Amino acid sequence: MIVLCSLLFSLIPNITAVSVITPDQPLHHNETLVSASGTFEAGFFSPGSSQRRYFSICYKNISPRTIVWVANRNTPLDNSTGVFRVDDEGNLVVLDGTGASVWSSNASSIAQKPIVKLLDSGNLVVKDGGTNSQEKVVWQSFDFPGDTLLPGMKLKTSFVTGMHNSLTSWRDLEDPSLGEFSLYIDPHGFPQRVITKGGTWLYRAGSWNGYQFSGVPWNLLHNFFNYYFVWTQEEVYYEYELIESSVVTRFVINPGGLDQRFTWSERTKSWELFASGPRDQCENYALCGINSVCNINNYPICECLEGFLPKFREKWRSLDWSGGCARRMNLSCDNEDGFVKYEGMRLPDTSSSWFDTSMSLDECKRVCLRNCSCTAYTSLDVRDGGSGCLLWFGNIVDIGKHASQGQDIYIRMAASELDHTWDKSHIDKKLVLILTAISTIIIGVILGSVIYIRRKLEKAGKTNIIDQMHHTIKHEKKDIDLPILDLSTIDNATSNFSISNILGEGGFGPVYKGVLANGQEIAVKRLSKTSGQGLDEFRNEVVLIANLQHRNLVKILGCCVHDEERILIYEFMPNRSLDLYIFDQTKRKLLDWNQRFRIISGIARGLLYLHHDSRLRIIHRDIKTSNILLDDDMNPKISDFGLARMLVGDHTKANTKRVVGTHGYMPPEYAMYGSFSVKSDVFSFGVIVLEIVSGKKNTKFLDPFNQLNLLGHAWRLWSEGRPLELIDESLEYSVIESEALKIVHVGLLCVQERPEDRPNMSSVVLMLNGERPLARPKQPAFYPHHDDTSSSKCEFSSNELSITLEAR
Repeated sequence: MIVLCSLLFSLIPNITAVSVITPDQPLHHNETLVSASGTFEAGFFSPGSSQRRYFSICYKNISPRTIVWVANRNTPLDNSTGVFRVDDEGNLVVLDGTGASVWSSNASSIAQKPIVKLLDSGNLVVKDGGTNSQEKVVWQSFDFPGDTLLPGMKLKTSFVTGMHNSLTSWRDLEDPSLGEFSLYIDPHGFPQRVITKGGTWLYRAGSWNGYQFSGVPWNLLHNFFNYYFVWTQEEVYYEYELIESSVVTRFVINPGGLDQRFTWSERTKSWELFASGPRDQCENYALCGINSVCNINNYPICECLEGFLPKFREKWRSLDWSGGCARRMNLSCDNEDGFVKYEGMRLPDTSSSWFDTSMSLDECKRVCLRNCSCTAYTSLDVRDGGSGCLLWFGNIVDIGKHASQGQDIYIRMAASELDHTWDKSHIDKKLVLILTAISTIIIGVILGSVIYIRRKLEKAGKTNIIDQMHHTIKHEKKDIDLPILDLSTIDNATSNFSISNILGEGGFGPVYKGVLANGQEIAVKRLSKTSGQGLDEFRNEVVLIANLQHRNLVKILGCCVHDEERILIYEFMPNRSLDLYIFDQTKRKLLDWNQRFRIISGIARGLLYLHHDSRLRIIHRDIKTSNILLDDDMNPKISDFGLARMLVGDHTKANTKRVVGTHGYMPPEYAMYGSFSVKSDVFSFGVIVLEIVSGKKNTKFLDPFNQLNLLGHAWRLWSEGRPLELIDESLEYSVIESEALKIVHVGLLCVQERPEDRPNMSSVVLMLNGERPLARPKQPAFYPHHDDTSSSKCEFSSNELSITLEAR
């Protein structure tokens, strides 16, 4: 019996605890590193029933073993003879039985006399034990989370580099290698916490509301934890701490993508689930599509916001909500719109939002009303009655009714829709029927009168609109010789505006291909009745283009005005627009380097003519790839002058209270303050240059490793001496590297943040021709950074939206 007991005890591994690791004292497979209070220990462990060994940190006195951090996640040891050590410079390594390195910390700082300790927080740190360093921390595991967020650990995202740390799930319960799900702080717009699967958003905890993320029930949590959400000029981070230090808790993203908070129960000796998300179906990202709200207590759970209708009604009825909803009535964009208040909501996606910490809610409302594309607003911080301003632009995405407590949000609505909402809520049904009948009679009388008057005007051969157009063409600009075509001529040319003849559609309306009776091919641009553009833009384009003649500007052949029809006729461009080539995986191969260089040079010459060489000084204000048309020989021609402005005399800049353009191409001084100049077009040209050489769209590109848009990505590559990595891969065999470097350089000069730093188009043309030296570019606009001297900041969305802000 004595011999048998001795044999059994000899088979039990002899585990030795140590308090520090040094270069002379590594940690072997049969040793553990223990924190001062004995809360945590680190050593070589196998999760569950797995036989693979990982250097891990776990709770020392909790069984079964709970691992909170793993070093060699993707490179396990298949034997039990591993060694964990620190070298003389403070770099941590895991060695297998043969002495080969399977993991390294790759510490960026060098330590003198490094010492490794495990703190009572569960943080593994490397300290500099040199005499002058006072044990400074040069590396810590808290900067490299696994699947667990412990108290005091920070989830961080850098605005300087775009890098972020994240919680990443295990592959399964016994395999800690990197799984499919990640949880991190997304920095775009107003930062928010998201969970992704392979880069695709699955769930949002929402944006910070002062207490917690807006999608999280914060009242209960604040009884046990203090939460912090801090953004500085360099970074944004999130962490929590315990109110009662005796509580043992951990926040985990599990292998199925759920975020779960557990607390340890001494009574049951087990981990008890304290909170988990997502809590219901409505927390699936954008489940109901755009401009709709999800309410788990309703059936069906998805419904359109007030004033919106399903885009695809049949699909909506079959519970396919992916198409979302569209406005029933367009916004007026003239301060006559109002807002519908939604109470207790989970705020929508803030990645395309704008915020200001100092505004009141009333100021926030006024700013939103001045902006054509602002669709919602709320308080940035709900504490103490609310403060700050948070604005949304474009479509509302992923809004839901909060299960416990939520936040009030104000959704923009056309005045007519607001009247409808009030009637529906407060007027007796009988009164509604009476008012409806009276309104129908009045409308019928008005419509009958309008039809009668219009027929009389048609019989006379002209309408008020025609009078205005003839006045513009024949009196305001006496030297304009622009043919006015009959509507019947355009009908015949386009086969009565056949759908099969549509070439594309923009903010103005659809563009049709047509053939005149003489066989000439034309492009017919027809103002849509739902377009936000009207007579002013139509007249503006007719007057400006008719006065401009240049090989790199599209030529207008005539116009047609009949009743409410406003039509422009252009020369036909068989190769359509530039964006159809450079952003298409197949068609981009048709544009080799020489063609792209020629296109860039042609656009530059066209802008030079507009800014300097024409008798009118024109600022286009909407230069973008879809407004660059290509002729038979792929020569570029600038089109769409509906938003252009003419500067009088020697003026080089102006201001407007109504800023309308395309996100991704607008410079910051115009988007934020309404200030435009020739340098505004230079900025847009710079964006196009970078898009042409990279084949990537500024508003759609996102560097997956650094969370940067195309401008930021190009700047990072330039700063790191790797600009050629920006070049489209399809140009591999045709690119001329010296020219490519020059083009990227010119593009970065054009997108600099300050307009005075940007070159004018005369300098750009000289630089492209190699006739002028190139200055060193400065940081581009909309590069992720903060400016403490400003009371507000803005980050644009990936959607092509208009924005209007009045300078403050």
